[in-house]
Amino acid sequence: MSTRRSFLKTAAVTTGAVGATALGSAHIYADEPKKITWRLQTYAGPALGEHVIKPSIDAFNQAANGQMEIQLYYADQLVPTGELFRAMQRGTIDAVQSDDDSIAAPVDVSVFGGYFPFATRYSLDVPVLFEKYGLRQIWEEAYGEVEGVTWLGAGAWDPCHFATVEPIRSLADLKGKRIFTFPTAGKFLSRFGVIPVTLPWEDVEVAVQTGELDGITWSGITEDYTVGWANVTKYFLTNNISGAWIGSYFANSEKWAEVPEHLKTLFKLCMDSSHYYRQHWYWGGEAQLRVEGGKLELTTIPDAEWATVEAEAHKFWDEIAKSSPRSAKVVEIFKKYNALMAKAGPPYRY
Repeated sequence: MSTRRSFLKTAAVTTGAVGATALGSAHIYADEPKKITWRLQTYAGPALGEHVIKPSIDAFNQAANGQMEIQLYYADQLVPTGELFRAMQRGTIDAVQSDDDSIAAPVDVSVFGGYFPFATRYSLDVPVLFEKYGLRQIWEEAYGEVEGVTWLGAGAWDPCHFATVEPIRSLADLKGKRIFTFPTAGKFLSRFGVIPVTLPWEDVEVAVQTGELDGITWSGITEDYTVGWANVTKYFLTNNISGAWIGSYFANSEKWAEVPEHLKTLFKLCMDSSHYYRQHWYWGGEAQLRVEGGKLELTTIPDAEWATVEAEAHKFWDEIAKSSPRSAKVVEIFKKYNALMAKAGPPYRY
């Protein structure tokens, strides 16, 4: 909160002082390009942000050579995550790294951001879907209809598993469990008796300790260890409801338009660098921590029983498809893609 208050105070003072400063010194700096400064807030807390975004932002700031600086803020630091889209539209902040679902993006495709159940099996599915199966064009079209925000691109994060205080070994064990998760994932999991709970990201660990939460379905095991959730839970369910989180980068449209083309290119390259880092960080971490982590006991729901969850997900897909023609198009792409992967067999699908 102290960071948020100082941010608002600074923003107000800066806005009021810009005109006078510019007028008083224009003759001195007329020939010098003005340094661009952005405030970018990520969905991730500090420990997680060290991996999912900070290396790429540090690289950008160095390569921008003083022409532009991106100031990085973490989950809820300036604006609550659920208000990020509106804050970016207003220009309160300049850019966001998050999923469409969590920031309440006012587009029909927002439901597919984050963890859309069983849409992906592996992290590589996400860039393939966006770059080879048309999701990029669909997202660009959707955000082109919204004023003030430009969607810049999507990438993959980790799979979505349960980390819980009590073991989950059957679907019956899910009933009544209060779980921190994403909006659409929570809506789907409520079909199995899960009670979705929304909290500020930084409050989750304490909520598990106090019994307000029974567990977390927000990440894979890499994040459970990285952010400290493995310290307050005991069990990790190896079944997942999605093989990869779909996250995106967004910018205030006016601020993006002010960025020179060479810095836009640099920023997109740094986005790709972030996507690449996560591919190997998560893929290696998910396997290593299952075997060598030592803090969480692994549990599994039998394949036959878990197959009923996947079947229910396909019903969920059909319900979402009815919400808009564009949503129907996305669902059709997911169906086509997953059918092709199944026919391709190992290593694409087992």
